[in-house]
Amino acid sequence: MTAIAYLDCFSGISGDMLLGALVDAGLPLETLRDELNKLNLGGYHIEAEKTQRGGLAATKVTVTLEEAVQPHRRLPDITALIESSELDANDKQRAVEVFQRLAEAEASVHGVEPGEIEFHEVGAVDAIVDVVGAVVGLRLLEIDQLYCSALPAGGGWAKSSHGLLPVPAPGTLALLANAGAPLTAAPDIDMEVVTPTGAAIVATLARFERPPMIIRGVGYGAGSRQLDDRPNALRVWLGDALVEHAGPMVLIETNIDDMSPEFLGYAQERLFAVGAVDVWFTSIQMKKNRPGVLLSAICPTENEAAVTNTVLRETTTLGVRVRSISRHEAQRETFAFESSLGPAAVKVKRLPGRPPVAAPEYEFCAAIARERGMPLMDVYRVIGAEAERLLLLPGADG
Repeated sequence: MTAIAYLDCFSGISGDMLLGALVDAGLPLETLRDELNKLNLGGYHIEAEKTQRGGLAATKVTVTLEEAVQPHRRLPDITALIESSELDANDKQRAVEVFQRLAEAEASVHGVEPGEIEFHEVGAVDAIVDVVGAVVGLRLLEIDQLYCSALPAGGGWAKSSHGLLPVPAPGTLALLANAGAPLTAAPDIDMEVVTPTGAAIVATLARFERPPMIIRGVGYGAGSRQLDDRPNALRVWLGDALVEHAGPMVLIETNIDDMSPEFLGYAQERLFAVGAVDVWFTSIQMKKNRPGVLLSAICPTENEAAVTNTVLRETTTLGVRVRSISRHEAQRETFAFESSLGPAAVKVKRLPGRPPVAAPEYEFCAAIARERGMPLMDVYRVIGAEAERLLLLPGADG
């Protein structure tokens, strides 16, 4: 089962709000502190306390600086700080990506190279703690995929080291534009509700959609201000992904009655290479009682042109039919293990509330059957049964 988190940003998002929501949802603060200590970054304390925002109980995470003045760091400084730490390798990579994305957005606004950007506010200790803490926190909560709602744009003006800036701040807006993030107008919110740090985190780590899911937990992270008309909080939903919707797809079809089957096999190979997710042939009866073949290919909408052009180039057809379709997919992964017959792998299908189903991989089973002189069907039965037993064990990994 894929563990997912959905950020419900009805009042925006900042780095500290995200940390508060993760702690409220069950992330142990002491464990988070231990991970952040691997940064070798001093000069701060991180605390969490329960509070209220608009009648909602929420957790406020506060990063208190020991010194009021913090150095202005550039991207190479922050990258070196993170990469020289004892953090998990994947955490390092994701945290650096967040700051890289932020530097590129700021650079585009100011017309300089990303490495020249002095981060000022977002290079301060608390922003580094927010970004690294968010990356670490998602891993500690074993979140496989992060999702995010549309973001309120906010309005008015925000103070910065450059003076007053329109809200959303230029760097924030560039980040969200580059990520294709959906924004809601929210004309009644006359303040900054999406900070550069919050925008950088979701632009780098999240997909902007609300997924079908089974809810396992909810957390609320408090913002710094109390608002009169709404709770100033970020809500995180934790749970398991339901059967996935594969997104917008198209079905491309054509009828063929004058082409060698060996050319059709090659066409199928090329269609998979340019982005088709499924290709098949159906025997049909065409005009003048000719036997023919219906070629069908499914692909994401963004691959429609490539797949269509390949059909036209690699077959004798003069045209194709295209229509929009929907496709739903079960959660699946590959599970490799050492079976009683030798190294093996299976495809694992998972559905909510049901045990995993294992389908042995042909290449592994065929190699075992040849080596041991066993019927292939017997190998399939042994590998499938052993894989399903292992997958039901606590802590089994897919």
